[in-house]
Amino acid sequence: MVYEHSLSETNMFFRLLLLFTVVPLVELALLIELGKVVGLPVTIALVIITGTLGAWLAKSQGVRTLTRLQQELQSVRMPADTMLDGLLIFIAGAVLLTPGLLTDLFGFFLLTPVCRGWLRGRIKAWMQRRFTVVGQSQQPNVIFVDPED
Repeated sequence: MVYEHSLSETNMFFRLLLLFTVVPLVELALLIELGKVVGLPVTIALVIITGTLGAWLAKSQGVRTLTRLQQELQSVRMPADTMLDGLLIFIAGAVLLTPGLLTDLFGFFLLTPVCRGWLRGRIKAWMQRRFTVVGQSQQPNVIFVDPED
């Protein structure tokens, strides 16, 4: 079996490379500059406070989302939006525990219901472009659509 390297895999590699190298370097530079302006103790306190506050907010919103998920399942409704909210809240909690100013801004963005709703809509639109549901049975077939083909 011959494996062909596709353009989308190369694109994904560079996106991940940027995410895991450039973002931490920018975060470090911002923390150093903030430390120069307000001092090391204030910078460390800010990182600890935002991490603690973010973890508390993510936990409280996560519990509310889990309750809403259980209610939707009990009333036999598809909880797609609620599940996506749960995923975004989980991501928010993870990035808020990561020291840095940009990740904190992104985490608090995800914890804001209006912002999360906007992002959820964008993700759903992206998924609708990438996947096609075929059939109307109890077990529909989902086909992956590669937009680069």
